[in-house]
Amino acid sequence: MTRASPQLRDFLLVYNRMTEFCFRHCVCNLNYRLLTGREESCLDSCAARLVRANHRLMGAYVGLMPALLQRRAAEHGAAAGPAGLPDSPEPAPGPA
Repeated sequence: MTRASPQLRDFLLVYNRMTEFCFRHCVCNLNYRLLTGREESCLDSCAARLVRANHRLMGAYVGLMPALLQRRAAEHGAAAGPAGLPDSPEPAPGPA
C-alpha cells in the first residue's frame, strides 16, 4: 500500500475538519435522507467562510515564508562562520 504525500494528507485533514465542523454546526435533524433547504444553505455558507479563511491564511503564509526562510538562512550562515563551515575551537589540520 502506498502512502499519501504530505500535501495530500494535510489537505484531507483540513477537509475532514471543515466538513465535520460545518456538519455539526448546520445539520440538526437526521430523520430525513436529504438536507433541508436551511441546512443546505447553512452548509454552503459555512464551507464558503472556511475556504475564504483558508485562502487568506495561505496568502499570508506565502507572503511571510520567504522572509522567514531568509532570516533562518542568515542565522544558520552566521552560526556556520564566514567560510560557511562550522566554527571550531581547534585549528584546522594541515602543515605547521
